[in-house]
Amino acid sequence: MISISYDRRQYQEDMIDNIESFDNVVELGCHVGTSTKIISRLCQDATVYAFDNSPESVDAMNNLGIEYKNIIFECMDVRDKDVLYDFAKSHTDIDVLCIDLGGGYHPDTVFKVFYLWSSFLKPKVTLIRNRGLADFVNSSKSIEKIFSSDGYLSSCAYDVIPDELK
Repeated sequence: MISISYDRRQYQEDMIDNIESFDNVVELGCHVGTSTKIISRLCQDATVYAFDNSPESVDAMNNLGIEYKNIIFECMDVRDKDVLYDFAKSHTDIDVLCIDLGGGYHPDTVFKVFYLWSSFLKPKVTLIRNRGLADFVNSSKSIEKIFSSDGYLSSCAYDVIPDELK
């Protein structure tokens, strides 16, 4: 299941509705951890891997990692394919992917990050917060029935993975 929203409250409600206690979660764009706290409480028996490359994130997320023992934070750019490759090689059990990169901006970047990360990790659920993508989806119409029931695009996800990582 893939859910796209723009409203922060809706995004967080989607977390509450879709993250379970034993789900390992990757959060891309954690910033200072507002949503990370919610995720951490929801999956108390699993791990939250939180990533952000903004300097404001470092102190806030390191402090949050002290308070919530199931959070692993790394300050890095999730658009860097080497970051994805390194993570995907050692983490094959991700259940939920949460993406909030700038909220309303850069839907092209958000889609690219979603497509690559979800193709590699194959989560059962992906939650995305981005106004441009929500606007696109809600404004679109197609008579073709191409559908993925998991948190990645199963119709083309396997085409993305380089042979060395398959």
